[in-house]
Amino acid sequence: MRHRISGKQLNRTSSHRKAMRRNMAASLIQHGAIRTTERKAKELRRFVERIITIARQGTLHARRRVLAELGDRAMTDDDGVFMDKSVVQKLFDEVAPMYSDRPGGYTRIIRLDEPRLGDAGQQVILQLIDEGGTETSGGTESSSRRKRRAVKRHEAIAATEQAEQATEDDEPSVEADEPVETDDAKDPAEEQEK
Repeated sequence: MRHRISGKQLNRTSSHRKAMRRNMAASLIQHGAIRTTERKAKELRRFVERIITIARQGTLHARRRVLAELGDRAMTDDDGVFMDKSVVQKLFDEVAPMYSDRPGGYTRIIRLDEPRLGDAGQQVILQLIDEGGTETSGGTESSSRRKRRAVKRHEAIAATEQAEQATEDDEPSVEADEPVETDDAKDPAEEQEK
């Protein structure tokens, strides 16, 4: 019986699963997004969100708990040069404060349409939700499509009303005793000169 057994086996031994989960979580924290299969991403999301929730506390005890779960490794840039911060330092200094007011849901899974070569597995991108740069003029990036469309529609209506108001203000008032000259009533001699 499988009482109180959570998580998927992923066709790996427990030590392999643990090492893979730690490595993928460290890569996610370092780069902000990783490309993997859907099943691995769903399993990793549970682990990463728990780690970020612990790191939000910012205490020494929380740091020790994260180190016990995640381990730590030095980060390198694109050229292979070691950076000053490690993964856990980046987690506590940059990632966890970004989600200080968010109660959960720090990651998103985006499904890709191309299958993985070899076994045609469903590929996804697992990424951390960026709290800092998501605000737009119409609200937040995470708002629904319906809300974004409604905001655009209201902005367009307001713009047309302002344009109509401006054209009404620009039109001169026509008095009854002044003749209004139109394009049809032009002098034929002027047309021949052109």
